[in-house]
Amino acid sequence: MAAGSEPRLRPGAEHAFRDPALRAQALTHRSAGGAHNERLEFLGDALVNLIVAEALYQAWPRADEGVLTRARAELVRESALAGIARGLDLGPQLALGPGELKSGGRRRDSILADALEALVAAIYLDAGFEACRAAVLPWFAPLIAALPPPERIGKDAKTRLQEWLQARGKPLPCYLLLETAGSEHAPRFRARCTLADPPLAADGEGGSRRAAEQQAAEAVLAELGA
Repeated sequence: MAAGSEPRLRPGAEHAFRDPALRAQALTHRSAGGAHNERLEFLGDALVNLIVAEALYQAWPRADEGVLTRARAELVRESALAGIARGLDLGPQLALGPGELKSGGRRRDSILADALEALVAAIYLDAGFEACRAAVLPWFAPLIAALPPPERIGKDAKTRLQEWLQARGKPLPCYLLLETAGSEHAPRFRARCTLADPPLAADGEGGSRRAAEQQAAEAVLAELGA
């Protein structure tokens, strides 16, 4: 899809721009020249943080400030925003310069996350805060629903698995890198997490070795019911 075409947003999150130039600017990286999305990204970052903070405040009425802050950080981190952008199919719509195109810029988390924030700002400038919130909340609703309980927020899978094992006096897990695939700009890693007691192993995949290990640890935790 061309950079100037309408974003294919998820059901319930569509926004018909009154000013199409705002949408086009939101999807234009600085490498493309002309009006680009850096200023929109600045505004969008603040809007995303506000919308997500408000949603968490309402969803978790008993959570304290620290828990809410950690949960918001989990939801607005670069990889999470890039994942939403991929779900909205923003990558193929981005206007990039030749260098970024050749280096796989349309798949890069940082560029996708920035474009998503810029799009949020564009919706806000086009139609105001209420319309912006109505469009953006459905993007984050599944992520909010998938968050771990408040008491586990901020602890990654490897940390939780280690604590579970230590609390029971069991040996710590071993992690093994099984495979590295993909291109230099979009690598994929596969790792295995193995327990001696109880005897258990699970694999995980991700865009980095750490992400693959985290996914493997998460799979082990699921097997343990922890």
